Parts: sequence; structure tokens; C-alpha cells
Amino acid sequence: MRNGKTVAVIVAGGRARRMGGGDKTLRLLAGRPMLAYVWAAIAPQVAHIALSGNGPPERFTGVLPGVPVLADAHPDQGPLAGVLAGLRWAAQNGASRLLTVPGDTPFLPDTLAAHLSRAAQAAGAPGAGARSAERRHPLVGLWDVALAAPLSAFLAAGERTVERFLCTHAFAVADFPTTPRDPFMNVNTPEDLAQAERILRMSPHAFERHV
Repeated sequence: MRNGKTVAVIVAGGRARRMGGGDKTLRLLAGRPMLAYVWAAIAPQVAHIALSGNGPPERFTGVLPGVPVLADAHPDQGPLAGVLAGLRWAAQNGASRLLTVPGDTPFLPDTLAAHLSRAAQAAGAPGAGARSAERRHPLVGLWDVALAAPLSAFLAAGERTVERFLCTHAFAVADFPTTPRDPFMNVNTPEDLAQAERILRMSPHAFERHV
């Protein structure tokens, strides 16, 4: 992976069936849209941030004014379509690396981009993905912008599985600790949202970092 500017895309698509539909990234967590927590966690780590999400962009820009909203490059082909849109946007902005994170992970670590970059550099890999408690988190990753062409071909061939693409291109793996909590906790259900509320109540420093 080359050195250079890193930008990020928050993947905010998905139908949120387990949350009851709608945009789960806009659900309130301790009085703030969950998307705002994700943005606050990664903004200090990168040069620029965009959102990946189809539909009216105003629903996101109302929460994060000035943040560009990218439509999927290949609609209806899952989160990799958002990653591809992000890679193309990153290249247009002169970046060499793209950090991708889901919009439903409000407790991302402050060292995410740096740790992923070290893992990719050590392995001589075109990217790196995050892992915690022996579980990989496919959408939490750092991608070389040169991966846009092979990813476009992958999607054009009808493929859409993130894990398959990562394995095909030998992404490195960066392990993260799960204490005091798993930093990649996904908020997928109302129960998850309630748990995240409890975490914020018990972890005032985590709350302060995100406001």
C-alpha cells in the first residue's frame, strides 16, 4: 500500500429490516443521530469524508452539512457498490487510500486508520481489514485506490460478497482489542440500540469523545 492522503467513506446504505426499516444510521443514540458518532470517530483520522447512500441526499446532509453523498456505482449490488463509489471519489480527490466504515458502528477506535495502515504495510498488501474477537468486519477496512478497477470488474461479473473480494486480493488483517467493549459493535436492532445507550451511560469519556 502506498503512502499518501487517506480519505474515508461511511457506508450508510442498507434497508435496516431488523431495525424496522428506514435509515438506521439516523436513529437517535443518546439524543444524537448514530451517524454523527461515526463521523466524529473517524474525522480526525482522515483528510476528507463522504457518505455512501442512495436516495435523497438531504436526509444525510441535514445531519452532516457539507459532507458529499455518493450514489452507488452499481445499484442493488450491496455494500461493495458503495465502496467502489468511494474509491472513485478518493482518486478524484488525489487520495491514495480509502478508509471504509459502516454507518452503524458508533464506537470506532481513534487508531483505526493508523492500525489498518500498519497492517497493510507490514504485509505488503493492497489493503487491510479489521478483526476483533476472531471475527472479521469486512466493511471496516483500508483500500488502495488502485483497487477500483478490479472491484468494478468483480461487480460487473455479478459478484457482491465483500469477504470474497478481500480474500481474492489478499487483504491483511488488523486485530483490535475488545475491552472495554468491541469497537466494531453493529447497531442492527432496537435491542442493540438500547445496549449502545447503556454503554454511553456507563462510559462518559466515550460519550465526550463523540459530541
